Amino acid sequence: MMAADPERAWSEEQLKSEEVPKKDLIKFIQDNAAHSFLAEHKLLGNIKNVAKTAKKEQLLEAYEQLFESRRFKGSEMDVVTEQVQAAKISDAPKEAKMEPVDEGPPKFTKSVLKKGDKTNFPKKGDTVSCWYTGTLEDGSVFDSNVPATAKKKKQTKPLSFKVGMGKVIRGWDEGLLVMSKGETARLEIESEWAYGKKGLPDSKIPPNAKLIFEVELVSID
Repeated sequence: MMAADPERAWSEEQLKSEEVPKKDLIKFIQDNAAHSFLAEHKLLGNIKNVAKTAKKEQLLEAYEQLFESRRFKGSEMDVVTEQVQAAKISDAPKEAKMEPVDEGPPKFTKSVLKKGDKTNFPKKGDTVSCWYTGTLEDGSVFDSNVPATAKKKKQTKPLSFKVGMGKVIRGWDEGLLVMSKGETARLEIESEWAYGKKGLPDSKIPPNAKLIFEVELVSID
């Protein structure tokens, strides 16, 4: 089923007058236009930032073009282009991993503590289950889901999430993709791929903290 096209939000008179602020126009276009349309018109990103760079005439033109070309969010073309763009980003072939994409080296290191089966590696979108303990560089533990005693192990469940989808910090997303089933590894994650400049005060993670996780990859679904 195709969604109904959005209605025009303002009359031409309103648009020509000063009563429609740029931010409202940007928000309307961002809410309704296809990703590729926004990219072409340089309207992607934070509304405040776009408002700084985009002129009112540009926005009015984009608004008109949106309705003329009907390149609305969710239109068939849009779904395809978004999938292609997403694929370009996520499905880089394995070889490409050897040449880091202008990000420099990965912001984590992995050392294997216990070997896995070396054949089953998670793919992006797989659900992985892990036991983990997270420590700061001084050795203080800020988070763990490992049951203290074997008895309790049945009561608790490993952490499960879809890997490679931004559900967890980037160091985990990238680190788990290079672990095989059953492996236990130590991931040392630089703050840029962890909680960055802000840290995570609620979990006692200071700003710019390097995090060290011991992770056991229990299963991949």
